[in-house]
Amino acid sequence: MRFSRLDFAIDSGTLVLPSDGPVVIYRPQEGDDLSSISIARVRVATGFRPDAEWFAARGYQPAEGPPYAAAIVCLPRSRDAARALISRAMVEVVPGGPVAVDGQKTDGIDSILKDCRAMGLALAGPLSKAHGKIFVLQAGADLSGWEARPHLVEGGFQTLPGVFSSDGPDRGSVLLAQALPEKLGSRVIDLGAGWGYLARAILKRPTVAELDLVEAEKDALDCAEVNVEDVRARFHWADARTFKPLRPAHSVVMNPPFHAGRDADPTLGVAFLRAAASMLVPDGTLWLVANRHLPYQQPLTTLFRQVEDIGGDAAFRLTRASHPFRPR
Repeated sequence: MRFSRLDFAIDSGTLVLPSDGPVVIYRPQEGDDLSSISIARVRVATGFRPDAEWFAARGYQPAEGPPYAAAIVCLPRSRDAARALISRAMVEVVPGGPVAVDGQKTDGIDSILKDCRAMGLALAGPLSKAHGKIFVLQAGADLSGWEARPHLVEGGFQTLPGVFSSDGPDRGSVLLAQALPEKLGSRVIDLGAGWGYLARAILKRPTVAELDLVEAEKDALDCAEVNVEDVRARFHWADARTFKPLRPAHSVVMNPPFHAGRDADPTLGVAFLRAAASMLVPDGTLWLVANRHLPYQQPLTTLFRQVEDIGGDAAFRLTRASHPFRPR
């Protein structure tokens, strides 16, 4: 849908791309069709590892730094993160170059359009199509007030706009941190580590000698590196579903995601479960928190010999699963 609007904007003359020079596309998602722009010109700017790998596998170059001739901002769901991307485009695109802003209504495109008008920015469009809008700004405007700035939340943790639970630790992670035993084994993996809340709790356990923090979102991982100052911690910008540790772990701790974009996708969490089972020693243990409505119990019983409900609340279930089955 997004790139049908891009084609519409180009065909209508609302977006006029310069004849040469790189075109940066901020935050495209896996499956997006970028073919209306020459692959030689496109630079993909995303901090989400699965998306970065998907485009790299198809020959697209990553964004390695400005200046750019033009930009396309694919609107994220967070208003502050969206404004930060537009602010970034304003300084990374040559002055006067086009900056197209595209998004679904459900992602807040109308709110961002209103914000741009309130700032007095000249714009072309908007064009409406496929339950969303696209409009075009000119680079060079001072939007420094929209820059992404870290802020501190409960417990002295640093977060950034757009990362999961940026306003503070989510309830599920708090419950899991409280439930972790004193003995977690020496090698632990925090799968989908976010900005480091669970990692701090893990490192308070005396048996832990090594902790791998695995996180697909680079902004969140950067925050984790600030929040977790411990020589036992190692940080990996990686897709948790395909990450391979140097050595199997005694414990995996996780609060896995279950959304792909805005849509709920329980198969994403199941993929995390499979990955966790593959990372553990034969008698290793998974410590899991997940929303109670998610269909994880059956996959857990096919992946682990022992599965135990260890508490939670009305919304979240805490699970201990141990002794992963090995593929034959």
